[in-house]
Amino acid sequence: MSEMPLLKIGDLEARIPIVQGGMGVGVSLSGLASAVAKEGAIGVISSAAIGMLEPDFAKDFREANARALRKEIRKAKEMKGIIGVNIMVALSDYDEHVNISVEEGADLIISGAGLPLKVPEKILQGKSEKNRTKFVPIVSSGRAAELIFRYWAKRYGLVPDAVVVEGPMAGGHLGFKREEIDNPDYALERILPDVIAVIKTYEQRYGESIPVIAAGGLFTGADIYRALQLGASGVQMATRFVGTYECDASMEFKEAYIKSKQEDIVIINSPVGMPGRAIRNKFLDDVSQGIKKPMHCPWKCLKPCDYANSPYCIALALTNAKKGYLEHGFVFAGANAYRVKEILSVKALIETLQKEYRDVSCDEFHKSS
Repeated sequence: MSEMPLLKIGDLEARIPIVQGGMGVGVSLSGLASAVAKEGAIGVISSAAIGMLEPDFAKDFREANARALRKEIRKAKEMKGIIGVNIMVALSDYDEHVNISVEEGADLIISGAGLPLKVPEKILQGKSEKNRTKFVPIVSSGRAAELIFRYWAKRYGLVPDAVVVEGPMAGGHLGFKREEIDNPDYALERILPDVIAVIKTYEQRYGESIPVIAAGGLFTGADIYRALQLGASGVQMATRFVGTYECDASMEFKEAYIKSKQEDIVIINSPVGMPGRAIRNKFLDDVSQGIKKPMHCPWKCLKPCDYANSPYCIALALTNAKKGYLEHGFVFAGANAYRVKEILSVKALIETLQKEYRDVSCDEFHKSS
């Protein structure tokens, strides 16, 4: 019977090899992130449209974002543990969010929804510092990993500190074409070895460990065990953490998970031009039938958003859902969201995952002996 291994990212050492996935808008803030970090895993704040939780966001969205992000990082850092910030490359104020995260002492930055090729100045400046902020891109293929690492190596003479490889069963915006989502060739267990093979060459070149973190559809301790057996150093899980008391979303948001059935989990076309996975509700049914929702774009928060031709503002819809106003929004969710059937404390959830991991590792040991 074995315990979960440590997850090491440079000089960061997480006792539990779980990164809690960043969930916007406002679903994973300091409340969830600090609770996860306290238990020995890595807690993550999502910076996506975080300013929409501020009362004056309509007047100055950029300033509201900056203020809210600083506030949440400071609150999370008051607790013990490792705190990261998920910052989408597609954000209009991406660089500013990265700079704020470094200034406020975030332990790591995780970036997806685009390829983070340009290394932000603050990350470059801090590379020689002992307690610097680590940088972790999210990729969905070995090709994307190779592109980022080769570009960084050639242009800056350095590489990211770790990489998250996210499969097509993840929630929210997906890094796959619609036709790839259900194609077994793009399943996590197929793309994970490809990414690991790419990263190994850079580990050898730079003489340092670069952990690969598996994500997308991981739900149980047994899933964690299988991902680690495939060569991952840790996992990222988001959906499972929605079903916790400490998750920063409203109870109505959490109940959407608990009440959902497998057939309710659907793929939608997001206004930002990417497919996304969500829980079907009347709002999404109306949109699919061509009913436009009244919208006012306070600020183009996502670079690829075609807001002029969008039936609704996705940032506002997700903010409404976080607050529990589901008639005016919808809930992003992973493929296994329907399996969330109760609300637990973060502590109880992590203990459950550890027990499930131990049980399957024990079974595998007995089978092989």
